[in-house]
Amino acid sequence: MRLRGLIAALCVASLFARAASSSEFQRKPDDWFNSAEGKHIVSNVLSWQSREGSWPKNTNTFAQPFTGDRAELHGTFDNGATTDELRFLARAFNVQHDEQCKIVCERGIAHVLGAQYPNGGWPQYFPPPKSTYHRHITFNDNAMVRLMEFVREVGRETQWSFLAATQRVAATVAFERGIDCILKCQIKVNGKLTAWCAQHDEKDFSPRPARTFELASISGSESVGITRLLMSIDRPSPEVVRAVDAAVAWFESAKIFGIKVVQQPAPGAPKGTDKVVVKDATAKLMWARFYEIETNKPIFAGRDGVKKYSLAEIEYERRNGYSWLGYWPETLLEKEYPEWKRTVLKARR
Repeated sequence: MRLRGLIAALCVASLFARAASSSEFQRKPDDWFNSAEGKHIVSNVLSWQSREGSWPKNTNTFAQPFTGDRAELHGTFDNGATTDELRFLARAFNVQHDEQCKIVCERGIAHVLGAQYPNGGWPQYFPPPKSTYHRHITFNDNAMVRLMEFVREVGRETQWSFLAATQRVAATVAFERGIDCILKCQIKVNGKLTAWCAQHDEKDFSPRPARTFELASISGSESVGITRLLMSIDRPSPEVVRAVDAAVAWFESAKIFGIKVVQQPAPGAPKGTDKVVVKDATAKLMWARFYEIETNKPIFAGRDGVKKYSLAEIEYERRNGYSWLGYWPETLLEKEYPEWKRTVLKARR
């Protein structure tokens, strides 16, 4: 028995070493969910649900059971937490028909729906504290976009047909309210729509800062996920089309030419290298993570929260520990938006 237990543990450890995300477990064949290994992993995930109905982030909730005090579990919507576990458990229920999976899914979805503000936005976790940025409407790292994709899925995908009709309708309504919130959050500069901040005030929709190095700004990263979500709407309203067109126009205006980011040797530095911006006339177009709202200039900040206009001006740790420049809108502009625009125009004829 001990040997079999050891072999099973080694198999699970090997499985997790290969697994990149919870989506791999969701794609497992039905037989796997009814295997000893599948049942063991489902049990692990069930054990990590907080009393509120959410799951913690940056924790491999699939690898081992939670054995502590559930009151100490603090769930979130950040980094794919909660939505990943709920999708997995929905798949498990549809195969196993274990009532515990259904109950936990119902509780989790009730938590997601209950966390939405009346104006349609979601905080990073719920209930949010009153004194920190976590209470803001959170687009950072695509948190709200993931939630909206999730509630839309709950409302219309067959894998969620085991839920009560009232809960599925509520999910559809939540998606629609979320779209309204997104439209209200889109930043205007001199009367012209641009894009979005990584987080917005939960009451007046204004751009808001988060951590000290994440200033109130227009985001060249999070705005991409928001734009894609708007483009995924089946029959976009004129307001949605206008929002997408405006965001794309802003991405065009925010292009950065003639530079690239490289890791240069830096003897004596903690990592032995340093992130440096260098000039290169042949470099691909880039975008900044943050733009100053009033001027559309790329901005940077260290942990002191002081705005800078050059990556080199912030301290080594933040310069090398954050994605300040990237290519986030590239595919959107080159392929996705032109195809979407043709589809929208065709539908209007």
